[in-house]
Amino acid sequence: MDIRLKRAYAEPSTSDGPRLLVDRIWPRGVAKEDADIAHWLKGLAPSTELRKWFGHDPEKWPEFRERYLEELTSGDASEDLEALKKLLEQHDRITLVFAAKDTEHNNAVALRDYILNDQL
Repeated sequence: MDIRLKRAYAEPSTSDGPRLLVDRIWPRGVAKEDADIAHWLKGLAPSTELRKWFGHDPEKWPEFRERYLEELTSGDASEDLEALKKLLEQHDRITLVFAAKDTEHNNAVALRDYILNDQL
């Protein structure tokens, strides 16, 4: 299973596979027709409260990951998790798309790790 990560502002590629937006809000300045998003899985995004608390502060990263994974498994994200599971079964490669500037500390990174650690 190949799970790629890509900023929403990066050019889509045919090698991306299905591109899944995993943010709660649409990336500012990105036209929907240019983004090539196959599915927008808003339910996999962290809550607004968690996102604001984190603020992409690397010092808060470990606690953010814990809180985010708790949100994912709490049940509210179950519909989008099921959709993600089906997409992973259907495709050899997917790309999780996110808007954050920090490419190492964001929900897409935590979600990919969650998937790859057989938590899904």
